[in-house]
Amino acid sequence: MDIAGKVVLVTGASAGIGAATARLAAKAGARLVLAARRADRIEALADELPDAIAITTDVTDSGQIPTAVQVALDAYGRVDVLVNNAGQGLHVPLEQVDPDDFRAVLELNVVAPLIAMQAVIPTMRKQGGGAIVNVSSGTSRMVLPGLGAYAATKSALNMLSAVARKELAADGIVVSTVYPVITATEFHDVLRAGALTARPGRPPAQSPEQVAEVILDLIRSGDEEAVLT
Repeated sequence: MDIAGKVVLVTGASAGIGAATARLAAKAGARLVLAARRADRIEALADELPDAIAITTDVTDSGQIPTAVQVALDAYGRVDVLVNNAGQGLHVPLEQVDPDDFRAVLELNVVAPLIAMQAVIPTMRKQGGGAIVNVSSGTSRMVLPGLGAYAATKSALNMLSAVARKELAADGIVVSTVYPVITATEFHDVLRAGALTARPGRPPAQSPEQVAEVILDLIRSGDEEAVLT
């Protein structure tokens, strides 16, 4: 997909990978729909970009995601790309995981992306196609003590992505998954619980702009996945 002129909806667009993806897509000529809870941040970002709207959205509220999509349709008449980026970490040993924390992270990392995909599928099908990129985590491809609960949510997202790719292929809707590793964002400052711990051999943190480049490459290529190492 050529990104120029396309309408790109980004969840979790207020900071980090989401904001970097929005800026890079705008630079490529896309029209942006910025969805996140922090209204001040996405409104400031929308003002910064040449063609963007900000929609204050709590993706864990199942009614707000379809509303955001409808606002996008009212403004631009279409949605060509969904970047499911909103998410949160839970970095504690399994015996210490609070079930309420796990449920909350499951809601944000798995249920919300599913609802977002469901919300854009009808319009993408009517348009004759579209692209969805789900932001997973490299932790879902490893076995790391202390990250089991978080990695489990991202593993569930991986399966949703893989199945959706097959189910929607005939409609011209391409579903891809990106697997970042540690990224230099505020992600580890706002974990649901726990903290980032030192590990031998840990690679240096990637910039959100590096991840955003890969996301745009997936949109352009339609490849199934990209693993950042």
